[in-house]
Amino acid sequence: MGALTTRGATSILSESPAARISYFKDFAVAHPLLVEAKDRLREAIAEAAPNSLIIVSGPTGVGKTTLLLKIKQLLSAKVVQESGREQPTRLPVAIVEAIPPESRMFSWRAQFMRLLEAMNDPLVTSKRRPNSADRSAQMLRAFPNDRGATADYHYAVEQAIRYRRPYAVLIDEAQHLFATASGRQLEDQLNVVKSLANRCNTVHVLCGTYDLLRIRNLSGQLSRRSIDIHFPRYEATKSNDARTFLRVLHAFAEHVPLEEMPDLKRHWEYLYERSIGCVGILKDWLLRSLATAIGESAPILSLKHLEKHALSASQCQRLIEEASLGEVQFRDSDEVRQSLRVRLGLPECSTDEVSAHNGHQTRQQRPGQRCPKRDETGLGGCHERVQNVALRGMEPSGAAFS
Repeated sequence: MGALTTRGATSILSESPAARISYFKDFAVAHPLLVEAKDRLREAIAEAAPNSLIIVSGPTGVGKTTLLLKIKQLLSAKVVQESGREQPTRLPVAIVEAIPPESRMFSWRAQFMRLLEAMNDPLVTSKRRPNSADRSAQMLRAFPNDRGATADYHYAVEQAIRYRRPYAVLIDEAQHLFATASGRQLEDQLNVVKSLANRCNTVHVLCGTYDLLRIRNLSGQLSRRSIDIHFPRYEATKSNDARTFLRVLHAFAEHVPLEEMPDLKRHWEYLYERSIGCVGILKDWLLRSLATAIGESAPILSLKHLEKHALSASQCQRLIEEASLGEVQFRDSDEVRQSLRVRLGLPECSTDEVSAHNGHQTRQQRPGQRCPKRDETGLGGCHERVQNVALRGMEPSGAAFS
């Protein structure tokens, strides 16, 4: 029997297929990269200036939505902790997803309406300010163009944020805000977000793929006011990442609601290959495979189930190309640093100084003297029980593993 039985959680195995699928869907692994991103984002929201912009970027499927849900939980608990009770009028955080535009223009009116709905604002479809003495007629009259209506919804969002006093406004899939913009339009789109952050004195978090990096250094003002948080994938070339990925597989295997616990670590290279090291992609893949296994009344999740729902090699090739291009932008090259020092009137760095800056400090060793570091032990240590990757309360559903 699987780990669910040994833990005494046999009740889930007797539930309906829908309930078992929902159980696994709500389960999330508190792996190190997710925990690190959560800690950095929480600190940034608490310590940044109230009108700051925080840009969280990473490859698609890395777990950014799970990160935002956890931040929502933490900020909700913070409100109760600070006041000693729930505050019905205060919204700890507002989360809204940016929907990709259907045409060449992004609809801010639709975005503002979704944000108002996220804040439980009443009469979302009736945010219109009268400009004539005939109030009743004005409320029924349609606006001649979208610009007037958008301005009213912009004002309504400002008022709602001031009244609800969230710690932060979180925008998921924020790359869609700038999908069709370029040049001056790109700056105009960003100015809308900056204006909201300024006028409401509230931190705004833009969370999305590496496409968000288009606005990262759009202007000096933005660079000064923004905080970058990188949420990367696991890289198999790094031994620690490979070991952690195996621990994540073991954690998922323990919570597969089937009679037998699958040996996912046996196929870890295939699972890594078709998820490119992104836990979110892996989780969605396992969920689809689980649904098929439950539908077939299979006692265990098999390789055949996994192969049926795996992304194709060409799809993964495209994903890794996009991820690699984004990861490069977070690495300051030696050339960029040298150019910065020259423009500032500082002397160029020596080779040793550049190496030290990049974390490759060179040291003179005596002949035969080893460097003070641990020996790599391979991936054998991954067969131990999952440790230090699961933190209580890291799952959106409240489930946890130890």
